[in-house]
Amino acid sequence: MTEQTTEGEYRVLESTRDRAEWLLLDVESADPTYVAREGYDEPLQSAVDGVTAGNRLRAELVWDDGDPRFDDLEVIEETTVAFTRTREDLFGDAHGAWRDAEEAGQPMGSRVLVGQQGGQPVGVVYTFADQPGQRDLFEEFRDGVKPLEPLLERLTEAEDPPFAAFVVDHHDLPFLAVVLAFDRDGVLATTMRETYFGASLFDSGALDVDVAGGYEGDFDFDAPGGSGGHDHDHD
Repeated sequence: MTEQTTEGEYRVLESTRDRAEWLLLDVESADPTYVAREGYDEPLQSAVDGVTAGNRLRAELVWDDGDPRFDDLEVIEETTVAFTRTREDLFGDAHGAWRDAEEAGQPMGSRVLVGQQGGQPVGVVYTFADQPGQRDLFEEFRDGVKPLEPLLERLTEAEDPPFAAFVVDHHDLPFLAVVLAFDRDGVLATTMRETYFGASLFDSGALDVDVAGGYEGDFDFDAPGGSGGHDHDHD
C-alpha cells in the first residue's frame, strides 16, 4: 500500500484509550488522530518524548496501512492541559460564574480571575452545566469531542501563550469548570496544580486523579461562594 503523508497543526491531548499514543486534534476541524509515542529513530523520538498534553504542534504524519506515525514535528506553543475529577472545594469565582449563568438562564458562565496582589487579571474560569443522562461533558472535553480550542483561541486575542488549562469536574456540583491561566507557570496555574492535581501532576502521567491539598499564594482560593473576579463576555 502506498504511504500517504499529511501535515497540519494540532492540539495534543492524552489518549484515553491507550497511554502509548497521543490524541492529536486538528486546530481547525477538531478531527481526531491517534499517533504512537514510541518506535521512532533519533532525533525524532526525542522530539516526540518532549511533547506535553496541551502543546500545539506543527506535524507531518505518514500513514502506513491506515496507521499514522510522526514523520516530523515542531512544538509551536507550550500550553498545557490537565483534567481531573475532584471532591476538593472549588474556589469562589467558579461558584460565582455558575450563579451568574443560572440567573441569566444560560448553560455557560464565565468570570475573569484577578490576583490578590496588584489586582491584575490572571486567568478566566468558564462553567458548563452538567447534562446528566445525556452527555458527560468531562469525557467530551478529555476525548476532544468538545474541543478546548475555541476558548484557547479567544484567549490569544488578549494574552500571549503559553497558557495552562484545567478541566475540573466536581463530583457533587451541577457544573464543570474550565480554568485558563494566562501564565502557565504563574501563581494561578501553580495553585490549580497543587490544590486539585497534586504536586506531581505532570510527572505522574495521571489522566484522572482525586487529590486534596492547598497553596498559599496571591490568588484568592477562599471558601465556595466567594467573589473577587469580574464577568467575562462569552457567546
